[in-house]
Amino acid sequence: MTKSTDAAQEGRQGMEELAGKYLTFELGDESYGLQILKVQEIIKMQEITKVPRTPEHVKGVINLRGKVMPVIDLRATFGMEEVEASRDTCIIVVQVQRGETSVILGVIVDKVSEVLEIGGDEIEPAPSFGTQVETHFILGMAKTKDSVKILLDIDKVISEGEMESLAQTAK
Repeated sequence: MTKSTDAAQEGRQGMEELAGKYLTFELGDESYGLQILKVQEIIKMQEITKVPRTPEHVKGVINLRGKVMPVIDLRATFGMEEVEASRDTCIIVVQVQRGETSVILGVIVDKVSEVLEIGGDEIEPAPSFGTQVETHFILGMAKTKDSVKILLDIDKVISEGEMESLAQTAK
């Protein structure tokens, strides 16, 4: 076997490990997916209390059944233009793990679509756009019958420094 064949098989094995259930959602015209095991619940949009001196994409905190939870806007995180919340806008509650730090946080998305079972053969590695474009938070690209869904590694969407500050915000 050649080295390129070995590398292709290793890449394919890595994609097989990503197979499973994903909660899919939309931001603008793009479709994304989160591993269902990272999702705790989906709640409707609600009043968010701003926290001073937080990054632009950290919208603030909400009180979820007596617990203070930070909320981030995924559109702002990805540098997309801000849009007015619609009746489809909602918050996906996820558990994010970075090293020793674990935080429950809300992620604002335009619209939740569905839960999909995605096979390893339907997942391609994230494309390389060179060193100028960060794609480390993309698990892969899922090819479904009608579109491509960007599968996110929610643990890497938030930087380590932001994780620390979100953990402090939640306390």
